[in-house]
Amino acid sequence: MEKENGKAVHCVVLAYPAQGHINPMIQFSKRLLHEGVKVTLVTTLFYGKSLENFPPSMSFETISDGFDNGRHGEGLKLTVYNEVFAQRGSQTLSEVLEKCAISGYPVDCIIYDSFMPWALDVAKKFGIAGASYLTQNMPVNSVYYHVHIGKLRAPLTEDEILIPMLPKLQHRDMPSFFLSYQEDPAFLEMLVEQFSNIHEADWVLCNAFYELEKEVIDWTTKIWPKFRTIGPSIPSMFLDKRLKDDEEYGVTQFKSEECMDWLDKKAKGSVLYVSFGSLVPLDEEQIREVAYGLRDSGRYFLWVVRASEEAKLPKDFAKNSEKGLVVTWCSQLKVLSHEAVGCFVTHCGWNSTLEALSLGVPVIAVPQWSDQATNAKYLVDVWKVGIRPVVDEKKIMRKEALEDCIKELMESDKGKEIRINAVKLKNLAIEAVSEGGSSNKNIIEFVNSLKGY
Repeated sequence: MEKENGKAVHCVVLAYPAQGHINPMIQFSKRLLHEGVKVTLVTTLFYGKSLENFPPSMSFETISDGFDNGRHGEGLKLTVYNEVFAQRGSQTLSEVLEKCAISGYPVDCIIYDSFMPWALDVAKKFGIAGASYLTQNMPVNSVYYHVHIGKLRAPLTEDEILIPMLPKLQHRDMPSFFLSYQEDPAFLEMLVEQFSNIHEADWVLCNAFYELEKEVIDWTTKIWPKFRTIGPSIPSMFLDKRLKDDEEYGVTQFKSEECMDWLDKKAKGSVLYVSFGSLVPLDEEQIREVAYGLRDSGRYFLWVVRASEEAKLPKDFAKNSEKGLVVTWCSQLKVLSHEAVGCFVTHCGWNSTLEALSLGVPVIAVPQWSDQATNAKYLVDVWKVGIRPVVDEKKIMRKEALEDCIKELMESDKGKEIRINAVKLKNLAIEAVSEGGSSNKNIIEFVNSLKGY
């Protein structure tokens, strides 16, 4: 996509230093590259050191968050980190923009993760466009936005939470930061801060697709006229297949084919895939209940247990048995797209949720933290592509509850309806990013708007 001066539109894509944030932004960047945009991906110096297999089609720069040797294990408060990051990040991002201009490729737009609202101030200082990129879905964003405008407060006092264009939410459906607010308000405050200056952004982009959340998206567009959905931001070969060789996120740090060889030997729809994400640790008691629930279900299962969690597995639980395989890592997209997988037992992180929706895999929703409970609410009650097990007073899902859900999803008439719904949403996701689809048209509109900068 060339401007009037003959040069390509140039976007800096500023990613928050976390895997769940950088992956969708890289995928969106690939869509921009497909439309002829020059892309420079930017993240922190410390996080950038861990990235491997970086897509060669885009440039890469780093900024400082003030902790270039890492901040983990230092007991650093989130509020302090964010304050330092905003100061040092603004300075070093400005230096990146100056470097690009000197090299002959001035930047036309900063697409920044909404967790870093200070990036918009940098864009305005340089007279370029600023686009906020929301990595969570719109129902969750709407919850935080209503805190920002004073329509919702923490801690919660009402039993039912009513927000325009959202279903009635119970406490268990709310982002976990509402429930932990009194002990640690920092996380909720950071999520709400996303919206501090979002009304000043030239564009607001969201990793979702219109057909998934029509009502809340229509409502949001009235608030922010330049709001657009541009997802699902997952590799093209699992969706529309228009971006050749786009088969992975591009910053994968591990490779393993063990689980794929194992899946190849299993019948269609016979395997339970289990993963609770890369961030939040499970209690040893919860891991024990999952282990025994999977074993006693009598089903084939593939379970991803991080290396740091392996010691929590019961001593009498075999990691490699006739029915089950436990691995420390796998390519989740490849696993979910394998015909042997019939169910996804998931923590309901938004990336995992989008992957399940895009690949038509029904879920057993076991949310743990952050936005996951709200995602689970939508998966089960709105999109009707999953089941949510009951938990006890300790918030533990017992093995019997897991077994009941497995049986219901894999054997009952309700399970058949859920699988039909999952396929319908898969088709809608593919249509959204295909030529002429809602997200594809939004991406083209966004790119065309930058030609004047």
